[in-house]
Amino acid sequence: MNVALLQRLRKSLGERQGSSLRRKLVARAADDARINLADNDYLGLARDPVVVEAGIAALRTWGASSSASPLVTGYTQLHQQLEQTLTAWQGYAHGLVLNTGFAANAAVLGGLPKAGDVVLADRLVHASMLEGIMASGARLRRFPHNDLDALELMLHEEPALDGVIFVVTESVYSMDGDGPDLRRLASLRQRFGFCWVLDEAHATGWYGETGSGMQEHQGVLAAADIVVGTLGKGLGSQGAYVLSHASEVRDTLVNFAGEFVYSTYLAPVNAATALAAIGRVRELVEERPRLQAMSVEWRDALCAADFAVPAGDSPIIPLILGDSDVTLRYAETLRSSGFMVSAIRPPTVPVRTGRIRISLRRGLDASALPSFLSVLKGISR
Repeated sequence: MNVALLQRLRKSLGERQGSSLRRKLVARAADDARINLADNDYLGLARDPVVVEAGIAALRTWGASSSASPLVTGYTQLHQQLEQTLTAWQGYAHGLVLNTGFAANAAVLGGLPKAGDVVLADRLVHASMLEGIMASGARLRRFPHNDLDALELMLHEEPALDGVIFVVTESVYSMDGDGPDLRRLASLRQRFGFCWVLDEAHATGWYGETGSGMQEHQGVLAAADIVVGTLGKGLGSQGAYVLSHASEVRDTLVNFAGEFVYSTYLAPVNAATALAAIGRVRELVEERPRLQAMSVEWRDALCAADFAVPAGDSPIIPLILGDSDVTLRYAETLRSSGFMVSAIRPPTVPVRTGRIRISLRRGLDASALPSFLSVLKGISR
């Protein structure tokens, strides 16, 4: 191996190690019995019998792989059915399934904005969105997190131009568990005519009468021009999708997005399990309010125990501890006490905002909260 390259890599890794920010892979065992407060399977559908059986049937019919890129033979009738189901469910005319949420955001925001356009993005949008924007050649301006007054001021400041203004937000932010007022965003879109790209990844399944997400929950179904969502969180499967009102968006991705064109396509089994999961999600009408109430209960209890957590009712509760060493100590103690948790540190989150990201889930036993609080209270701050 080239010596100069090795020295460069060792230097970068050493800097991460010295600041308690170096990441390491830890393999999870199938029989890990700890209470899972770490992953994104908010509705427990990854192991739902109906979903699993749909996957088994698809494996027998289609095999374990799509075996080709989508423009060759990888795109199957299952993928097409999934697109049609997603669009009808969320109120859009056109949809496209992609391999991952990262690929979907990078494809949309790397391929639709161009030089001469302006992208106004929330300060905390996902890294996949930023990667796409930075590759697009468009000018990026970032507004303070969830500050729609600041966004409106930026919209007034932008001069008339030949290009397009894009506004990029999420409906539930993955590390903070909060989100913007989508009704106001929809109103701003009507006034200013920008193209609104909305990531609904962490709201799907948890919010909405039918579980389609925060747009439905806030009464502005299909208000965004383009929605990006994932199959691997609330839907318990794998993959992602892009929904739009205009066929040109889908056709552009099919023709120009390398993330779609040049990869072996999502396995049919993932499309089948996602389809089954959507059916299960739509059945959980009475459970969703109880899930949201559980989130409020956890937040109230944490605040009563003198831990600062934001108000809300999403499945994501950030227990912000600040220092990375402190965050690691809390995570290690919780893990050894029977809780599967993750220590989230910079650069995933802003500097000095290291945290335990509590991820709630359907089926969580009521005894988990007092046990969790007991462990937390025993850790010296």
